[in-house]
Formats: sequence, C-alpha cells, structure tokens
Amino acid sequence: MEQTAEQARQLDHLASTPPPAASPFAAFGMPGFGGPPAPAMPEPRPILELEGEAYEDELDALSDWVDDFLLPVYGAEVTTAAPWCLQWQEHSDVVAWLHALWLAYQQHKDPEAGLAGMFVWHRDFLTHAMAAIRAPGGPLSACMTSPERPAHRLLPGPPPSARAEKEPEAPVSGPDESRPAS
Repeated sequence: MEQTAEQARQLDHLASTPPPAASPFAAFGMPGFGGPPAPAMPEPRPILELEGEAYEDELDALSDWVDDFLLPVYGAEVTTAAPWCLQWQEHSDVVAWLHALWLAYQQHKDPEAGLAGMFVWHRDFLTHAMAAIRAPGGPLSACMTSPERPAHRLLPGPPPSARAEKEPEAPVSGPDESRPAS
C-alpha cells in the first residue's frame, strides 16, 4: 500500500506545473520562455477620435513623418493633377487619411511583417491613399496646384440630411374610428 501511495505522489508531482524558473535572458531585460509576457502595446486610435493634448501630440508626430519622410520621398511635383496644401493639418479628411497611412507604415515596416511588408504597404496603402488625397477633385483640389501660387481653401461639406431637419409628424391613425361599425 505504501508503494502505491508513493507512486501516486510521484505522479501528482510530475503532473503539476513546474515553478517558474529564472529567465536565461533576464540579464538582457528580456522575459524567458515561461516568464511573464511582454506588456501589450497600446491600441492605436484614429486621430480624429483623439482630443486636446493627445490629438496635438499625435498631429505633431504625424507632421514630422509627413514632412521628414513622406513628402521628400513620395511627394512628387505639385500640379493641377496632384495638388497639395501647406496647411494640410487643417483638412480633417486629409489628416485622417495620412494618419491611417502612417499607422499602416509603422505596422508594415516592423520585422514581423516579413520581407514583403513594405511592398504590401506600397501596393495596398501608399498608392491608394496618395491618389485619394491628391486627386484633382479631392480634398486638396482648392489648394495649391503650383508651387509658385501657394493657396489654401477649405471646401464646404454637404449640409445635414433633410431627414435631420424635419420635425416629427403626428402619427397616422388607422381607419376612422369615429364611424359606427356597420
């Protein structure tokens, strides 16, 4: 009986999870295989959902990326077919497009995106976003179309829908209930 009890204790011990061991990578500030997971990165939020200082900080970082990387590399010439605006930060739709493009850039330049990550960014994000932003009839079409004539004009958006302006109507009643039944 004692031998059976000892075997049961050994089986219980072998089936239990081992205590966490020190990470062989602890000296480098890296978690081990059984250690705690790395802290999760904060979820990115669309820039137009941010307010106050958070919005201003994100817009500053976006402006640095646009001015220091995007425009020098992919800006091309300003023409009537590809307008630009030196005050693009005042065009909320352009800010939203460029912010989404920047977030996609950060994701696809990461080594985890693989060797084709940047190709995917060029093909699926850069080309489409720049075509939409700089289209002849796009959000910047009323702005600078020639570097010699800098211009900035915000185009008016559509008015509220007619439905939002209507006052609620009285409910429609069924058959005339005041008539006596025949």
